[in-house]
Amino acid sequence: MGIPLVLLVLLALLSPTCISSSIIQNPELVVQAVHKSINASRRDLGYFSCGSGNPIDDCWRCDPNWEKNRQRLADCAIGFGKHATGGRDGKIYVVTDPSDDNPVNPKIGTLRHAVIQNEPLWIIFKHDMVIKLKEELLMNSYKTIDGRGANVHIAGGPCITIQYVSNIIIHGLNIHDCKQGGNAYVRDSPDHYGWRTISDGDGVSIFGGSHIWVDHCSLAKCHDGLIDAIHGSTAITISNNYMTHHNKVMLLGHSDSYTQDKFMQVTIAFNHFGEGLVQRMPRCRHGYFHVVNNDYSHWEMYAIGGSAAPTINSQGNRFLAPNDNYNKEITKHEDAPQSEWKKWNWRSEGDLMVNGAFFTPSGAGVSSSYAKASSLSARPSSLVSTITAGAGILKCKKGSRC
Repeated sequence: MGIPLVLLVLLALLSPTCISSSIIQNPELVVQAVHKSINASRRDLGYFSCGSGNPIDDCWRCDPNWEKNRQRLADCAIGFGKHATGGRDGKIYVVTDPSDDNPVNPKIGTLRHAVIQNEPLWIIFKHDMVIKLKEELLMNSYKTIDGRGANVHIAGGPCITIQYVSNIIIHGLNIHDCKQGGNAYVRDSPDHYGWRTISDGDGVSIFGGSHIWVDHCSLAKCHDGLIDAIHGSTAITISNNYMTHHNKVMLLGHSDSYTQDKFMQVTIAFNHFGEGLVQRMPRCRHGYFHVVNNDYSHWEMYAIGGSAAPTINSQGNRFLAPNDNYNKEITKHEDAPQSEWKKWNWRSEGDLMVNGAFFTPSGAGVSSSYAKASSLSARPSSLVSTITAGAGILKCKKGSRC
């Protein structure tokens, strides 16, 4: 039996990714070669949306009628946040007005008016828009913000806050240049508004939230974190996002002393950590973190770090180290002597490490704690180009596949 043509094409495209520094001695050539293979595979594999090996995308991107079946997306989640229903069981709310003039009494048709309602809503956008929020966007439970079919930017002001609510899906948004807000009254439901102190300036801030899914967003250049989850947040999936140009990318866990975060479970899957990133991809505390099939093409200090004995399960990722010989280590055990952090359960399984990248494991190796940090089956790291080819926002048009 002959090998199917699709498999031959995939093998041909993926073969350049297995580049070793022992073959190409010049580090700069290594980086150039790997970036060339990444970009080529992203271009050429983009149309394999129904057989990409990405279980989220393969669940819905094949459907040319996605626009009529939007709420089916909620059934495609994976990982610890897979039970986030968002607004699946509610009505469609169409945002028609990009303004945010009054955070206490928002106008009908604005994004703020949509997210504060009590009932489940699937929120979409009538047309392309840039939304500059006057204050934090405080979300109510059971909401989906779905940017597919429009080019939607939340930028230039405070951004999204998910505080003590559950069942939230954020999909297909450009979130960037987020600023601090606060010292103002802001409404969070039809029957309540309150005084807000100064906010952190995150792109997406999850504070005591659960069953949260952030998928296919492009995030960059925020005041604090791009996505932060603290204060007992759990059941979170962060997937298919494209993150660039930022220092402290992702904080998971409030502080070393805040032990309620020991129940936190977060899946970080199929993301592309791209140009201009420095550290915290993520930085973890206390809980259980499954970092699986992500593409790390840039970091300046380190990629994955943590303190306060988090369990970190790294599987099937691709790590391309910077040329700086002092920053090739993927991991950073923080705020503890080696005698302490050597007991933390951090492991690497099936990761592809390029240009001298190395992962410092710790802990027992095989431990029951890894069961709590396992949320899906990892694909081989050789398939990361395919799996992450569509990371970030997608250009979805009615009547055709995304």
